[in-house]
Amino acid sequence: MTRKQVTIPDLYQKKASQEKISVLTAYDYPTAALCEAAGVEVVLVGDSLGNVMLGQGSTVGVTMDDMLHHIKAVRRGLSSCFLIGDLPFMSYQVSREQALINSGRMMQEGGCDCVKLEGGAEMAETVKAIVDAGIPVCAHIGLTPQSVSKLGGYKVQGKDLAGAQKLIDDAKALQAAGADMIVFECIPSALAKIITENTSMVTIGIGAGPDCDGQVLVYHDIVGLSMRKTPKMAKQYVDLFAVIQEAMQNYVSEVKGGTFPQKAHEFAMAEDVVGQLKF
Repeated sequence: MTRKQVTIPDLYQKKASQEKISVLTAYDYPTAALCEAAGVEVVLVGDSLGNVMLGQGSTVGVTMDDMLHHIKAVRRGLSSCFLIGDLPFMSYQVSREQALINSGRMMQEGGCDCVKLEGGAEMAETVKAIVDAGIPVCAHIGLTPQSVSKLGGYKVQGKDLAGAQKLIDDAKALQAAGADMIVFECIPSALAKIITENTSMVTIGIGAGPDCDGQVLVYHDIVGLSMRKTPKMAKQYVDLFAVIQEAMQNYVSEVKGGTFPQKAHEFAMAEDVVGQLKF
């Protein structure tokens, strides 16, 4: 049965009724189609593609062209999922005009339903400008991978009183600016619960405990294709790397052993035609 298109009002309704929201990253057409088939409600084309698709050490090297290339592929695989696109590093920080132009490209060229950007209160005016242009925004606070150098590494954020209060103030500023959604990455679950219960925004956690309105994970982490140790906040549901590796090894073995291809994989030609061929 075909699902109806998921919209922002639908996500707010899920928050109101305390129905949890599933969010998963996708970076290409087949993964997007899998998200549809699995019943995922929100798909994020994250700048994490720099790590899991492009083999980069961080998200900092990802460009707008990279993002749009992958977003367009994902869009083609979706029919009902709500699609969020990450604004990559330095595509929105220089000026509000730059942020508007690139957010517009995400919507117009990529077919996104929403854009996501990192940062707290310091990004509130940028968020407001994007929202005022009619573009929905998903904010992102806590561990913000684009700022990992400044943060001193991939560390849990908001563990002390000052850090936790800053994240609360960030959330309040982003809500006032008009953000519809917010991602909490690697923050204490108690803090995520407090913000979730006191904000109108739809909250999505990754390493933020069970009380957020929804959860997001990186596709490659849940299926065992990330080429890294599974992070603490993630769960690996299947080891596809081992499954695919075995299939490839079997292929190599059959090619070298002459058992592939077999008759079933060949295309025939009439014998009388073969007899007339000249070389």
